[in-house]
Amino acid sequence: MTDVQNNINGVKGYTYKVARLNQYAGDIKRLSRVSCFRKKPRFFETMIEWFLFANSFVAIFVIVLIFVFLFNEGTRALFKIPVGDFIGTTVKNYFTGEESFRYIWQPVGSMPKYSIVPLICGTILVAIPATVISSLLGIACGIFLSEIAPERLREICKPVLELLAGIPTVVLGFLMLAVGADIIQWLFHTSFRLNAFVGAIGVTCVIIPIIASLVEDTLHTTPREIREASYALGANRYQTVMRAVLPYSITGITAAVILGMGRAIGETMIVVMATGNAPQITLDVFKSVRTMTATIAGELGAVAQGSVEYSAIFLVGSILFTITFLLNLTTEIVLERVRRKIRM
Repeated sequence: MTDVQNNINGVKGYTYKVARLNQYAGDIKRLSRVSCFRKKPRFFETMIEWFLFANSFVAIFVIVLIFVFLFNEGTRALFKIPVGDFIGTTVKNYFTGEESFRYIWQPVGSMPKYSIVPLICGTILVAIPATVISSLLGIACGIFLSEIAPERLREICKPVLELLAGIPTVVLGFLMLAVGADIIQWLFHTSFRLNAFVGAIGVTCVIIPIIASLVEDTLHTTPREIREASYALGANRYQTVMRAVLPYSITGITAAVILGMGRAIGETMIVVMATGNAPQITLDVFKSVRTMTATIAGELGAVAQGSVEYSAIFLVGSILFTITFLLNLTTEIVLERVRRKIRM
């Protein structure tokens, strides 16, 4: 009986060893397959990588060509017009005979004047109020959708908000020209029916959906642990949003505001129709102004190609691009400092 038991145990041990060897063989075979698969050329993935790389390269190359063409045409104005004339021109009063230094943009006439200062002033006078108003309303709307609104209400408001961003700007410009200008003149008793504030309100209607949507998406990316930690310390919903969620999402919110400001600076149709198109230097938002984008849109199609005015308008476009680039660069530097503080 003992010999039989020993034989059975020996068979079991042999069977166990064979099973283990088969398992090891299977593992080695699978590893060899994986290694062979890794060594094989990934033709399809390689083609996708090269396709994406080619698209990126073409996009960057086209943008560089646009910038080169823009600055090439714009710098020609510096050789055709004295540099000082882009700041201001000495104008003589024919009635009194007195001469005065004026900031005038008037490229047509016997004595053209190419001061860009009124155009820059008008652009800032429209962009800054629009950015401030739209940032306050857009951030508040984003916080409401992300932190306060019920799920069903959020599902309704978010698509409607995104649809509002797709309204053509020429429609908003026409509404501000026909309706908004009268309402603002009735409320503030302005002397000029079309002014910088009317244009700023029209641009605000374009920026609010963009900022609100970006802020709502940014707040949704906030980790749940931050909210739970705030509630665990005894904070209510308002304190959690203001002291925990917003500081954590400040980078994304700042990026949304900067994007909105860039949109305000580059807006064309609304400012063409609603600002009055009067190139003058003023700090009064209720006076008519003219922006750089309105000047380009209104005059570029009516001048002869290669003329002095043609080059001057391209120089205005170059300055507009430079301002936008410096704004984005400054913002990126500030955001990098904020990111470092968050990491610390």
